[in-house]
Amino acid sequence: MIHRSIQNALQVAVAAELPDADTSRVLVRPCDPKFGDYQSNALMALAKQRRMNPRELAGAVVARLDVSEWCSKVEIAGPGFLNFHLEPEAVSGVLKEAASSDQLFFEPAIPSRTIVIDFSSPNVAKPMHVGHIRSTILGDSLARILRLLGHRVVTDNHIGDWGTQFGMLLLGWKTILDEEALEADPIAEMERIYKAINSDESLRDAARAELLKLQSGDSENLSLWQQMIDLSQQQFDMVYGRLGVGFDYTLGESFYNDELAGVVEDLRKNKIAVESEGAMIVEFPDDSPLKGQPAIVRKSDGAANYTTTDLATLQHRQREWLPDEILYVTDGRQQLHFQQLFAIHRRWRPEVSASLEHVWFGSILGPDRKPFKTRSGEVVKLAALLDEAEERAFTVVTEKNPDLDGAARREIARIVGLGALKYADLSNNRQSDYIFDWDRMLALQGNTAPYLQYAYTRIRSIFRKAGMDEVSAGEISLSTPEEFALAKHLLNFGLALEQVAAEYRPNYLCTYLYELAGHYARFYEACPVLQSGDAQTSRLTLCDLAARVLKEGLGVLGIEVTDKM
Repeated sequence: MIHRSIQNALQVAVAAELPDADTSRVLVRPCDPKFGDYQSNALMALAKQRRMNPRELAGAVVARLDVSEWCSKVEIAGPGFLNFHLEPEAVSGVLKEAASSDQLFFEPAIPSRTIVIDFSSPNVAKPMHVGHIRSTILGDSLARILRLLGHRVVTDNHIGDWGTQFGMLLLGWKTILDEEALEADPIAEMERIYKAINSDESLRDAARAELLKLQSGDSENLSLWQQMIDLSQQQFDMVYGRLGVGFDYTLGESFYNDELAGVVEDLRKNKIAVESEGAMIVEFPDDSPLKGQPAIVRKSDGAANYTTTDLATLQHRQREWLPDEILYVTDGRQQLHFQQLFAIHRRWRPEVSASLEHVWFGSILGPDRKPFKTRSGEVVKLAALLDEAEERAFTVVTEKNPDLDGAARREIARIVGLGALKYADLSNNRQSDYIFDWDRMLALQGNTAPYLQYAYTRIRSIFRKAGMDEVSAGEISLSTPEEFALAKHLLNFGLALEQVAAEYRPNYLCTYLYELAGHYARFYEACPVLQSGDAQTSRLTLCDLAARVLKEGLGVLGIEVTDKM
């Protein structure tokens, strides 16, 4: 990779000039094209630390720097920036190599890390709703990107399959269950019986008795509880199947029940947890930002809670998968919970070196900037949202391609509709709230999935017109500004992937792909492909590489492409 070669050469030159410098911080990044192709500002910080003139240091480093294989020139700009301008022949060589390779402009991560990703986590006997979509598609895209980069990824769906709600569900199942309704829509019927029992104060004691029987191992209640889980999982799997999302493990809260008492006792013995008003709590020291916000690890009635279960889950994941990193992809409203969890775990297991990261996200809002709901004020169910995405896309596809047969239009609508829904979420900064807007997400212009899918389709249509599926690799000419700009942008695909992996923000990849489509559009406008004589093979190769990067980039976002739209 050219970028890596330039960065390595700069680090060598800096080490020769400043033997005591930490060259791992000497980085090279893509920059505004008006300055060059890559830029480094590392020398300014190094000069400041040593009270040196940054431009003089830059001059001394450049004198030692050998990047002539990749760069036409290196400029010292402003107070000490280094601007690198790429050599067209070097770029052409990398593209020619990529054209005949399965690996596109990135290198496998060294060393490879083991990363556990906890995401989606719906509750048994409740429908998946719009609030689950961010966790599900964000976690899935991170898993895909990290795997593409060569990391070992373990995905775990920590479903909510235990808790006080099961007392009400069991009582309702035994007294008011409608078998036909259960067969028609299991989740809706379980939701109905839960609401009916929960709304009747006079049934609380009976529900509590059913819960105690379940917790005590009563065979009938355990069997009914397992049936609820199985029915719920079938419904979850239907949604996951439509979204193209899979998990390596689905270990619910109940999986850890036998470990909870031991966790609390271990915390007590190590003087991390103390008794307070009958409960066991963990308090945080005066120098902690969590001071005054104790975490409960056992309630006063002896019951465990999310913190207890999550500590047991952490212990299991460390023991079974030996991760370097664990990511929890959840709503930002759980930040305090995870801050407490991570702080307790550091005190409880100081020998564990794994990085724990809360990859949190904001809310999906309606046009009124309030949480997105149906017109009647109810939570939007995820399956219904997917249906609407496909139906709206079908209307658009039918308007554009009325001659296509119905099955083909349905398949294109599925790809476009679900892609639009995913991309609208992933293209936003995950920590920001965003306004849900069907018209915007399905638009064929702007930073949308349909725009990128259409860019891919246009490229594939060129090959159909040329009567070929692929192009034979040959010399690549970058004689026009548009060819060179497209080629240079292709080189940075790997950098976009690495940026996502470093900060868990797929919107960086979305921005890269949107810019790629823009570069391709300008290239296509300025450079005839099929009437270009000797340049045809070169330009077809650029087209092919752009299509492959678009397909792979969208693919790791969980978005499909289609040859026709």
